[in-house]
Amino acid sequence: MVSNQELGARVAAGLLILSLVYGCAHTRSSSQAPAAAPAAASAGEATATAAPPEMTATEAAINAAGPSAAAPAPAPITSAQMQPNAPLHYTVKRGDTLWGIASMYLKDPWLWPEVWVINPQVPNPHLIYPGDTLALAYGANGQPQVTLEQAGAVRLDPRLRSAPLDGSIPTIPYASIAAFLSRPTVMTSEEIRNAPYVVAFRDMHEIAGSGNEVYVRNLAAGAGENARFAVIHIAGPLRDPDDGKVVGYEGVYTATALLRRPGDPAKALLIDPARETLRGDRLLASDTSETPANFMPHAPANNIRGRILDVIAGTAVVGTYDVVVINRGKRHGLEPGNVLLVQSEGDTVQDIFRNGHEIGNNAPFAPRVQLPDERTGTVLVFKVFDRVSYALVVGAADIMYVGDLVTSP
Repeated sequence: MVSNQELGARVAAGLLILSLVYGCAHTRSSSQAPAAAPAAASAGEATATAAPPEMTATEAAINAAGPSAAAPAPAPITSAQMQPNAPLHYTVKRGDTLWGIASMYLKDPWLWPEVWVINPQVPNPHLIYPGDTLALAYGANGQPQVTLEQAGAVRLDPRLRSAPLDGSIPTIPYASIAAFLSRPTVMTSEEIRNAPYVVAFRDMHEIAGSGNEVYVRNLAAGAGENARFAVIHIAGPLRDPDDGKVVGYEGVYTATALLRRPGDPAKALLIDPARETLRGDRLLASDTSETPANFMPHAPANNIRGRILDVIAGTAVVGTYDVVVINRGKRHGLEPGNVLLVQSEGDTVQDIFRNGHEIGNNAPFAPRVQLPDERTGTVLVFKVFDRVSYALVVGAADIMYVGDLVTSP
Protein backbone atom coordinates (compact mmCIF):
# COMPACT_ATOMS: atom_id res chain seq x y z
CA MET A 1 0.00 0.00 0.00
CA VAL A 2 1.49 3.36 -1.01
CA SER A 3 0.73 6.32 1.22
CA ASN A 4 -0.52 9.62 -0.18
CA GLN A 5 2.80 11.31 0.68
CA GLU A 6 4.82 8.62 -1.08
CA LEU A 7 2.57 8.79 -4.12
CA GLY A 8 2.86 12.59 -4.22
CA ALA A 9 6.64 12.35 -4.18
CA ARG A 10 6.63 9.95 -7.10
CA VAL A 11 4.25 11.80 -9.36
CA ALA A 12 6.01 14.17 -11.80
CA ALA A 13 5.77 17.89 -11.00
CA GLY A 14 4.27 18.72 -14.37
CA LEU A 15 1.39 16.29 -13.82
CA LEU A 16 0.75 17.70 -10.35
CA ILE A 17 0.47 21.22 -11.71
CA LEU A 18 -1.73 20.10 -14.57
CA SER A 19 -4.06 18.40 -12.11
CA LEU A 20 -4.27 21.63 -10.07
CA VAL A 21 -5.21 23.73 -13.07
CA TYR A 22 -7.84 21.33 -14.30
CA GLY A 23 -8.89 20.14 -10.85
CA CYS A 24 -12.47 21.36 -11.20
CA ALA A 25 -13.01 19.48 -14.43
CA HIS A 26 -11.37 16.28 -13.13
CA THR A 27 -13.37 16.40 -9.92
CA ARG A 28 -16.58 16.75 -11.83
CA SER A 29 -15.68 13.90 -14.17
CA SER A 30 -14.73 11.64 -11.26
CA SER A 31 -18.03 12.23 -9.47
CA GLN A 32 -19.99 11.39 -12.59
CA ALA A 33 -17.83 8.47 -13.72
CA PRO A 34 -16.24 6.82 -10.66
CA ALA A 35 -14.79 3.96 -12.69
CA ALA A 36 -12.43 6.33 -14.51
CA ALA A 37 -10.63 7.48 -11.33
CA PRO A 38 -8.63 4.29 -10.62
CA ALA A 39 -7.54 4.11 -14.24
CA ALA A 40 -6.30 7.71 -14.14
CA ALA A 41 -4.41 7.07 -10.89
CA SER A 42 -2.76 3.97 -12.33
CA ALA A 43 -1.75 5.85 -15.45
CA GLY A 44 -0.23 8.62 -13.33
CA GLU A 45 1.78 6.14 -11.24
CA ALA A 46 3.07 4.35 -14.32
CA THR A 47 4.16 7.63 -15.85
CA ALA A 48 6.10 8.54 -12.71
CA THR A 49 8.33 5.48 -13.05
CA ALA A 50 8.91 5.91 -16.78
CA ALA A 51 10.74 8.65 -18.68
CA PRO A 52 8.97 12.04 -18.48
CA PRO A 53 6.50 12.40 -21.39
CA GLU A 54 6.72 15.17 -23.93
CA MET A 55 4.72 18.16 -22.79
CA THR A 56 2.12 19.98 -24.83
CA ALA A 57 2.32 23.75 -25.18
CA THR A 58 -0.32 24.14 -22.50
CA GLU A 59 1.42 21.80 -20.07
CA ALA A 60 4.76 23.54 -20.60
CA ALA A 61 3.22 26.94 -19.90
CA ILE A 62 1.53 25.71 -16.74
CA ASN A 63 4.74 24.03 -15.60
CA ALA A 64 6.74 27.22 -16.18
CA ALA A 65 4.16 29.41 -14.44
CA GLY A 66 4.26 27.40 -11.22
CA PRO A 67 1.35 26.60 -8.91
CA SER A 68 -1.36 29.16 -8.40
CA ALA A 69 -4.02 29.61 -5.78
CA ALA A 70 -7.00 27.36 -6.30
CA ALA A 71 -10.16 29.17 -7.31
CA PRO A 72 -13.34 28.59 -5.31
CA ALA A 73 -15.59 25.87 -6.65
CA PRO A 74 -18.02 27.42 -9.18
CA ALA A 75 -21.75 26.84 -9.08
CA PRO A 76 -22.99 23.98 -11.30
CA ILE A 77 -23.86 24.93 -14.85
CA THR A 78 -27.58 24.76 -15.70
CA SER A 79 -29.45 24.54 -18.98
CA ALA A 80 -30.34 28.24 -18.58
CA GLN A 81 -26.67 29.09 -19.16
CA MET A 82 -26.56 27.15 -22.43
CA GLN A 83 -27.20 28.70 -25.82
CA PRO A 84 -30.75 27.81 -26.96
CA ASN A 85 -29.41 26.60 -30.33
CA ALA A 86 -26.37 24.73 -28.95
CA PRO A 87 -25.61 21.84 -31.34
CA LEU A 88 -26.08 18.29 -30.06
CA HIS A 89 -23.15 17.21 -32.26
CA TYR A 90 -20.36 19.30 -33.73
CA THR A 91 -17.30 18.31 -35.77
CA VAL A 92 -14.32 20.58 -35.17
CA LYS A 93 -12.92 22.24 -38.30
CA ARG A 94 -9.61 23.89 -39.06
CA GLY A 95 -9.90 27.57 -38.30
CA ASP A 96 -12.10 26.96 -35.25
CA THR A 97 -11.05 28.40 -31.91
CA LEU A 98 -11.88 27.11 -28.46
CA TRP A 99 -13.51 30.45 -27.64
CA GLY A 100 -15.71 30.17 -30.73
CA ILE A 101 -16.78 26.61 -29.90
CA ALA A 102 -17.47 27.55 -26.28
CA SER A 103 -19.59 30.47 -27.52
CA MET A 104 -21.73 28.06 -29.56
CA TYR A 105 -22.59 26.13 -26.41
CA LEU A 106 -22.51 28.68 -23.59
CA LYS A 107 -23.82 32.18 -23.09
CA ASP A 108 -20.68 32.79 -21.00
CA PRO A 109 -17.86 30.99 -22.88
CA TRP A 110 -15.41 31.16 -19.96
CA LEU A 111 -17.55 28.53 -18.17
CA TRP A 112 -16.35 25.96 -20.71
CA PRO A 113 -14.22 24.00 -18.19
CA GLU A 114 -17.39 23.30 -16.22
CA VAL A 115 -19.17 21.55 -19.11
CA TRP A 116 -16.19 20.01 -20.93
CA VAL A 117 -15.93 16.46 -19.57
CA ILE A 118 -12.32 15.32 -19.78
CA ASN A 119 -11.70 11.71 -20.75
CA PRO A 120 -8.41 10.72 -19.04
CA GLN A 121 -7.91 7.85 -21.50
CA VAL A 122 -7.56 10.20 -24.49
CA PRO A 123 -4.09 11.70 -25.15
CA ASN A 124 -4.03 15.44 -24.38
CA PRO A 125 -7.68 15.32 -23.25
CA HIS A 126 -7.91 19.06 -22.55
CA LEU A 127 -7.04 19.91 -26.16
CA ILE A 128 -9.46 19.78 -29.09
CA TYR A 129 -8.34 18.89 -32.60
CA PRO A 130 -9.81 19.31 -36.10
CA GLY A 131 -11.89 16.24 -36.89
CA ASP A 132 -12.99 15.67 -33.30
CA THR A 133 -16.75 15.25 -32.90
CA LEU A 134 -18.24 16.80 -29.76
CA ALA A 135 -21.55 15.72 -28.24
CA LEU A 136 -23.89 17.63 -25.92
CA ALA A 137 -25.87 15.65 -23.35
CA TYR A 138 -27.60 16.30 -20.02
CA GLY A 139 -26.95 14.27 -16.89
CA ALA A 140 -29.56 12.88 -14.56
CA ASN A 141 -29.36 16.08 -12.52
CA GLY A 142 -29.96 18.18 -15.64
CA GLN A 143 -26.39 19.47 -15.77
CA PRO A 144 -25.12 19.87 -19.36
CA GLN A 145 -22.00 18.01 -20.46
CA VAL A 146 -19.95 18.29 -23.65
CA THR A 147 -17.87 15.21 -24.37
CA LEU A 148 -15.57 13.93 -27.08
CA GLU A 149 -17.91 11.62 -29.00
CA GLN A 150 -15.38 10.56 -31.63
CA ALA A 151 -11.71 11.44 -31.90
CA GLY A 152 -10.39 12.73 -35.19
CA ALA A 153 -7.45 11.23 -37.03
CA VAL A 154 -5.05 13.73 -35.45
CA ARG A 155 -5.49 12.06 -32.05
CA LEU A 156 -4.43 8.59 -33.27
CA ASP A 157 -0.77 9.28 -32.50
CA PRO A 158 -0.44 9.45 -28.69
CA ARG A 159 2.92 11.21 -28.96
CA LEU A 160 1.72 13.99 -31.21
CA ARG A 161 2.82 17.37 -29.94
CA SER A 162 0.46 20.31 -30.02
CA ALA A 163 1.21 23.30 -32.26
CA PRO A 164 -0.72 26.56 -32.60
CA LEU A 165 -1.41 26.21 -36.32
CA ASP A 166 -1.09 22.53 -37.25
CA GLY A 167 -2.14 20.73 -34.06
CA SER A 168 -4.91 21.44 -31.61
CA ILE A 169 -7.17 24.41 -32.21
CA PRO A 170 -6.07 27.62 -30.45
CA THR A 171 -8.09 29.31 -27.75
CA ILE A 172 -8.30 32.58 -29.68
CA PRO A 173 -7.29 33.68 -33.20
CA TYR A 174 -3.54 33.11 -33.24
CA ALA A 175 -2.85 35.80 -35.85
CA SER A 176 -4.28 38.48 -33.55
CA ILE A 177 -1.70 37.86 -30.84
CA ALA A 178 1.25 36.31 -32.71
CA ALA A 179 3.30 39.52 -32.68
CA PHE A 180 3.00 39.78 -28.89
CA LEU A 181 3.92 36.22 -27.94
CA SER A 182 7.67 36.02 -28.43
CA ARG A 183 8.66 39.69 -28.56
CA PRO A 184 9.16 41.80 -25.42
CA THR A 185 6.43 44.42 -25.19
CA VAL A 186 6.61 45.79 -21.64
CA MET A 187 9.94 46.87 -20.13
CA THR A 188 11.02 48.16 -16.75
CA SER A 189 13.13 51.26 -16.25
CA GLU A 190 16.04 49.04 -15.21
CA GLU A 191 15.78 46.97 -18.40
CA ILE A 192 15.74 50.15 -20.48
CA ARG A 193 18.74 51.58 -18.64
CA ASN A 194 20.88 48.46 -19.07
CA ALA A 195 19.84 47.38 -22.56
CA PRO A 196 22.12 47.81 -25.60
CA TYR A 197 20.99 50.64 -27.87
CA VAL A 198 21.33 51.90 -31.42
CA VAL A 199 23.93 54.68 -31.36
CA ALA A 200 24.13 55.45 -35.09
CA PHE A 201 23.36 54.23 -38.60
CA ARG A 202 25.84 53.48 -41.32
CA ASP A 203 26.01 56.30 -43.90
CA MET A 204 24.63 58.59 -41.15
CA HIS A 205 20.93 57.99 -41.88
CA GLU A 206 18.43 59.44 -39.42
CA ILE A 207 16.18 56.38 -39.58
CA ALA A 208 16.76 52.82 -40.71
CA GLY A 209 14.73 49.99 -42.24
CA SER A 210 15.19 46.60 -43.82
CA GLY A 211 18.72 45.94 -45.06
CA ASN A 212 20.24 48.94 -43.26
CA GLU A 213 23.23 48.49 -40.96
CA VAL A 214 23.29 49.99 -37.47
CA TYR A 215 25.93 50.48 -34.79
CA VAL A 216 25.11 49.27 -31.30
CA ARG A 217 26.65 50.09 -27.91
CA ASN A 218 26.63 48.12 -24.63
CA LEU A 219 26.16 44.77 -26.37
CA ALA A 220 27.32 41.85 -24.22
CA ALA A 221 30.80 40.64 -25.12
CA GLY A 222 29.61 37.03 -25.44
CA ALA A 223 27.27 37.73 -28.34
CA GLY A 224 28.51 35.95 -31.45
CA GLU A 225 28.13 36.68 -35.12
CA ASN A 226 24.58 36.14 -36.49
CA ALA A 227 23.06 36.44 -33.00
CA ARG A 228 19.55 37.89 -33.23
CA PHE A 229 18.10 40.71 -31.16
CA ALA A 230 14.68 42.34 -31.11
CA VAL A 231 14.90 46.09 -31.66
CA ILE A 232 12.44 47.86 -29.36
CA HIS A 233 11.26 51.47 -29.48
CA ILE A 234 10.21 52.83 -26.09
CA ALA A 235 6.79 54.33 -26.77
CA GLY A 236 6.11 55.80 -23.35
CA PRO A 237 5.29 55.04 -19.74
CA LEU A 238 2.29 53.01 -18.64
CA ARG A 239 0.90 54.74 -15.55
CA ASP A 240 -1.50 53.03 -13.16
CA PRO A 241 -4.50 55.34 -12.62
CA ASP A 242 -5.07 53.81 -9.16
CA ASP A 243 -1.86 55.18 -7.60
CA GLY A 244 -0.25 57.22 -10.39
CA LYS A 245 2.86 55.02 -10.44
CA VAL A 246 4.62 53.98 -13.63
CA VAL A 247 4.08 50.21 -13.97
CA GLY A 248 6.23 49.76 -17.06
CA TYR A 249 7.15 51.17 -20.44
CA GLU A 250 5.49 50.03 -23.62
CA GLY A 251 8.04 48.62 -26.02
CA VAL A 252 7.17 48.59 -29.71
CA TYR A 253 8.96 46.06 -31.91
CA THR A 254 10.64 47.74 -34.88
CA ALA A 255 12.90 45.07 -36.45
CA THR A 256 15.26 42.17 -35.82
CA ALA A 257 18.96 43.00 -35.59
CA LEU A 258 21.32 40.34 -36.99
CA LEU A 259 24.77 40.78 -35.45
CA ARG A 260 27.45 41.13 -38.14
CA ARG A 261 30.46 42.21 -36.13
CA PRO A 262 30.83 42.08 -32.31
CA GLY A 263 32.55 44.92 -30.50
CA ASP A 264 31.77 48.30 -29.00
CA PRO A 265 30.25 49.61 -31.07
CA ALA A 266 28.99 46.41 -32.69
CA LYS A 267 27.52 46.33 -36.19
CA ALA A 268 24.17 44.68 -36.99
CA LEU A 269 21.91 44.27 -40.01
CA LEU A 270 18.21 45.07 -39.72
CA ILE A 271 15.79 42.42 -41.02
CA ASP A 272 12.09 41.63 -40.60
CA PRO A 273 11.05 45.25 -40.01
CA ALA A 274 7.69 46.30 -38.59
CA ARG A 275 8.38 50.05 -38.60
CA GLU A 276 11.35 52.42 -38.82
CA THR A 277 14.20 52.08 -36.32
CA LEU A 278 15.47 55.25 -34.60
CA ARG A 279 18.65 56.13 -32.74
CA GLY A 280 18.27 55.19 -29.09
CA ASP A 281 16.05 52.17 -29.75
CA ARG A 282 16.95 49.29 -27.45
CA LEU A 283 18.05 45.76 -28.33
CA LEU A 284 16.87 42.73 -26.39
CA ALA A 285 17.81 39.10 -26.94
CA SER A 286 15.10 37.44 -29.04
CA ASP A 287 12.81 35.33 -26.88
CA THR A 288 12.09 32.04 -28.63
CA SER A 289 9.59 30.89 -25.99
CA GLU A 290 6.00 31.63 -26.84
CA THR A 291 2.88 31.99 -24.76
CA PRO A 292 0.81 29.00 -25.90
CA ALA A 293 -2.42 29.53 -27.80
CA ASN A 294 -3.91 26.42 -26.16
CA PHE A 295 -4.77 27.67 -22.69
CA MET A 296 -8.21 27.03 -21.22
CA PRO A 297 -10.42 30.13 -20.70
CA HIS A 298 -11.43 30.51 -17.06
CA ALA A 299 -12.30 33.13 -14.47
CA PRO A 300 -9.40 34.44 -12.36
CA ALA A 301 -8.86 32.94 -8.90
CA ASN A 302 -8.80 36.41 -7.30
CA ASN A 303 -11.34 39.18 -7.47
CA ILE A 304 -10.00 41.54 -10.15
CA ARG A 305 -10.94 45.18 -10.64
CA GLY A 306 -8.65 47.16 -12.91
CA ARG A 307 -8.66 49.42 -15.95
CA ILE A 308 -7.65 49.47 -19.59
CA LEU A 309 -4.42 51.47 -19.77
CA ASP A 310 -3.85 51.44 -23.50
CA VAL A 311 -5.00 49.92 -26.78
CA ILE A 312 -2.24 48.75 -29.08
CA ALA A 313 -4.09 49.96 -32.18
CA GLY A 314 -3.27 53.49 -30.99
CA THR A 315 -6.85 54.73 -30.68
CA ALA A 316 -9.00 55.55 -27.67
CA VAL A 317 -11.88 53.37 -28.91
CA VAL A 318 -11.51 49.62 -28.42
CA GLY A 319 -13.00 46.98 -30.75
CA THR A 320 -13.15 43.22 -31.21
CA TYR A 321 -9.72 41.54 -31.63
CA ASP A 322 -7.91 44.66 -30.46
CA VAL A 323 -5.09 44.04 -27.98
CA VAL A 324 -5.30 46.11 -24.80
CA VAL A 325 -3.02 46.68 -21.80
CA ILE A 326 -4.63 46.39 -18.37
CA ASN A 327 -3.19 47.47 -15.01
CA ARG A 328 -3.35 44.05 -13.39
CA GLY A 329 -0.74 41.27 -13.64
CA LYS A 330 0.97 38.39 -11.88
CA ARG A 331 1.04 40.06 -8.50
CA HIS A 332 -2.74 40.37 -8.67
CA GLY A 333 -3.21 36.69 -9.52
CA LEU A 334 -3.76 36.95 -13.27
CA GLU A 335 -2.56 34.22 -15.64
CA PRO A 336 -2.95 33.43 -19.35
CA GLY A 337 -6.48 32.24 -20.05
CA ASN A 338 -8.20 34.47 -17.50
CA VAL A 339 -11.38 36.12 -18.74
CA LEU A 340 -12.38 39.62 -17.62
CA LEU A 341 -15.46 41.71 -18.28
CA VAL A 342 -15.11 45.25 -19.63
CA GLN A 343 -17.50 47.73 -18.05
CA SER A 344 -18.12 51.41 -18.51
CA GLU A 345 -18.15 53.09 -15.13
CA GLY A 346 -21.53 54.49 -14.15
CA ASP A 347 -21.83 58.26 -13.91
CA THR A 348 -22.96 60.16 -10.84
CA VAL A 349 -26.07 62.26 -11.52
CA GLN A 350 -28.37 64.53 -9.52
CA ASP A 351 -31.88 63.40 -8.74
CA ILE A 352 -33.83 66.54 -9.66
CA PHE A 353 -37.31 65.16 -9.03
CA ARG A 354 -39.38 65.40 -5.84
CA ASN A 355 -42.95 64.25 -5.32
CA GLY A 356 -43.50 64.00 -9.04
CA HIS A 357 -42.13 67.46 -9.79
CA GLU A 358 -38.86 68.65 -11.23
CA ILE A 359 -36.93 70.80 -8.75
CA GLY A 360 -34.40 72.07 -11.28
CA ASN A 361 -30.88 71.19 -12.36
CA ASN A 362 -29.29 73.68 -9.97
CA ALA A 363 -31.12 72.61 -6.83
CA PRO A 364 -28.44 72.84 -4.10
CA PHE A 365 -29.73 69.92 -2.04
CA ALA A 366 -30.59 67.51 -4.84
CA PRO A 367 -29.14 64.11 -3.89
CA ARG A 368 -26.53 62.51 -6.09
CA VAL A 369 -27.16 59.02 -7.47
CA GLN A 370 -24.44 56.61 -8.61
CA LEU A 371 -25.52 54.83 -11.80
CA PRO A 372 -24.48 51.18 -12.15
CA ASP A 373 -21.55 50.03 -14.27
CA GLU A 374 -22.59 48.67 -17.68
CA ARG A 375 -20.93 45.72 -19.38
CA THR A 376 -19.48 46.64 -22.76
CA GLY A 377 -17.25 43.68 -23.67
CA THR A 378 -15.08 40.72 -22.76
CA VAL A 379 -11.29 40.32 -22.86
CA LEU A 380 -9.09 37.25 -22.55
CA VAL A 381 -5.66 37.62 -20.95
CA PHE A 382 -2.87 36.00 -23.00
CA LYS A 383 0.40 37.49 -21.71
CA VAL A 384 1.11 38.51 -18.14
CA PHE A 385 3.81 40.71 -16.61
CA ASP A 386 4.26 41.73 -12.98
CA ARG A 387 1.81 44.64 -12.82
CA VAL A 388 0.29 44.72 -16.30
CA SER A 389 -1.13 42.21 -18.79
CA TYR A 390 -2.02 42.00 -22.45
CA ALA A 391 -5.53 40.87 -23.30
CA LEU A 392 -7.45 40.31 -26.51
CA VAL A 393 -10.96 41.72 -26.89
CA VAL A 394 -13.06 38.64 -27.72
CA GLY A 395 -16.48 40.24 -27.49
CA ALA A 396 -17.93 43.74 -27.77
CA ALA A 397 -21.44 44.58 -26.62
CA ASP A 398 -20.90 48.34 -26.86
CA ILE A 399 -18.17 50.91 -27.47
CA MET A 400 -15.18 50.47 -25.15
CA TYR A 401 -12.63 53.13 -24.25
CA VAL A 402 -9.23 53.44 -22.65
CA GLY A 403 -9.93 53.87 -18.94
CA ASP A 404 -12.88 51.45 -18.84
CA LEU A 405 -13.05 49.00 -15.96
CA VAL A 406 -12.02 45.34 -16.24
CA THR A 407 -13.49 43.03 -13.61
CA SER A 408 -13.84 39.36 -12.75
CA PRO A 409 -16.89 37.82 -14.43
